[in-house]
Amino acid sequence: MTDKFSEREKGFEAKFKLDEENAFKVAARRNKLLGLWLAEQLGILESEIEDYVSSVVRADLEEPGDEDFIRKVLADVEERNAYISEDQVRAQLAEFEQEARNHFMAE
Repeated sequence: MTDKFSEREKGFEAKFKLDEENAFKVAARRNKLLGLWLAEQLGILESEIEDYVSSVVRADLEEPGDEDFIRKVLADVEERNAYISEDQVRAQLAEFEQEARNHFMAE
C-alpha cells in the first residue's frame, strides 16, 4: 500500500514540475512577443531590439506575477512619450499569452 502511495506521490510531483516548467516557458514566450511588439510601437532601433526584448523578459523575473514587468514596460512607454495605455498593454499581453500557449501546444 505504501509503495502505491509513494508511486502516486512521485507521479503528482513529476506532473507539478512539468506544469511549472511549461508555465514558465509560456510566460517567457509571451513576454518576448510583448517585447517585440513594444519595440516596434516605441520605435526602438533594429540594432537594439534584442537587448530591449531581453530586458522585458528579465523584468518578469524580479517578483512573482506580472506586475513587475508591466511596471517596466509602462515606464518605457512613458519615457518615450508613446500613446499606449496600460489597458492596451494588458490586452496585448492576454493575446500574446494565448498565442504562446497555442505555439507551445503545437510543439
